[in-house]
Amino acid sequence: MRARQLLTASIILVAFVALTGYVLYLAFVNVAGQLQRDRLRAYAFNYAGSVEFFRNGDIYVPEVPPDPRFDRPGSGLYAAIVSRELRWESMSTRGPQLPEVNMLAPKQEEFRGPIAITNTDGSHGEVFRYGIGLTYVQEADGGGEVEIPYTVYVMEDEGTLARQIRLFRGALWSYLGISGVGLLLLQILILRWSLRPLDNVVAELKRVQRGQANRMSEQHPRELAPLTESINALIESERENLERQRNTMADLAHSLKTPLAVLRTRLDGDASESELREEVATQLRRMNDMVGYQLSRAASGGHKLFAAPILIEPHAEQIVRGLEKIYSRKGVICEFEIDGQARFHGEPGDLQELLGNLLENAFKWAKSRVLLTVQAGASSAGRRPGLILAVDDDGPGIPDDRIAHVLQRGVRGDERVQGHGIGLAIVQDIVRSYRGVLNVGPSPELDGARFEITLPPGL
Repeated sequence: MRARQLLTASIILVAFVALTGYVLYLAFVNVAGQLQRDRLRAYAFNYAGSVEFFRNGDIYVPEVPPDPRFDRPGSGLYAAIVSRELRWESMSTRGPQLPEVNMLAPKQEEFRGPIAITNTDGSHGEVFRYGIGLTYVQEADGGGEVEIPYTVYVMEDEGTLARQIRLFRGALWSYLGISGVGLLLLQILILRWSLRPLDNVVAELKRVQRGQANRMSEQHPRELAPLTESINALIESERENLERQRNTMADLAHSLKTPLAVLRTRLDGDASESELREEVATQLRRMNDMVGYQLSRAASGGHKLFAAPILIEPHAEQIVRGLEKIYSRKGVICEFEIDGQARFHGEPGDLQELLGNLLENAFKWAKSRVLLTVQAGASSAGRRPGLILAVDDDGPGIPDDRIAHVLQRGVRGDERVQGHGIGLAIVQDIVRSYRGVLNVGPSPELDGARFEITLPPGL
């Protein structure tokens, strides 16, 4: 993952540096060309401000040029002034063959380049040329004014701009290259620093796999906390499942020892055939109940950590329809108060066990009414919401000093009532596997018993 991130970031960085360099290069070329035009324009106006035309047809240009290069033949900086009858060129134009110049209209400006020329040594070169059309106002002999149109041209060797661009390009790519290498090294350090917590998670997970640690530690960044908590929950769930299987087998073996011992004693004794048959039937029923109980507990233990949310009302309706048929003589009515946003995040079998055992217990003890209430529980960012599920009945209720006794395995609220006494124990085991709480107390609405399950926000 680090290699992929580094490769991706490096490609993006190189592309960004290259694009930045290209944009800066184009911007410099554009600015350099504009600066050259402004420089040539300044030279042209300098000449235009000092040139004079005489009545005899001569033209006067100051001996001191705006730049000494205008006085050096073939220097690369050239000037020319043309009118209808006159033409003046700077000393620098001697030697190279410059392009022909023409008159421009007054106030007309022209900037062209590069234009091919032939240098003094016969080599080919190029120049940028700026020209502007002007008008010189002169007094006429008979009075009045005479306008003399003329054009000032200033040309500069293309090599001046090329040298500037070449120097800028070299400096630009050098600095960008150094900056890119520096950013790449900084990026490597940042990636190593930012991925160090993930490396620590991988190292801890390897220690857990080797048996050197029992669980992931809690010393991880907030962003990785859901991951480490999920791993710890998975580890604990697997350990609980293994422990539950071991306990189930041990409990089953221990439970069957007594009935088997009774049967062995009766077989070795002098009991009659009818007594023996009755005893065998009794002990077989007892063993069948024990096996059924242990299988139910094993089937209801454990749950998926990342189960899809389940609607509660359809399962509740299905269970209530069956219970109403079984307890039709009592005429018990079951009412629902189910929040439409509430969901059970777990296995459908667990939901069936919870609703089935609680509702059956309520129908068994209710006089005429049962109430099922479901609400969405507490929630927190990044976690699935909790759940509050309660079943009330209008039966005799459970005294406070009997609640702990009733929740024990194999204990029935009334020995005269048919049942195995494992329903509430199964509910308690399921609730505990979901890290929830089962509260038993008086019903505030129906004055009977209330069984309330509170499941916390999940992973």
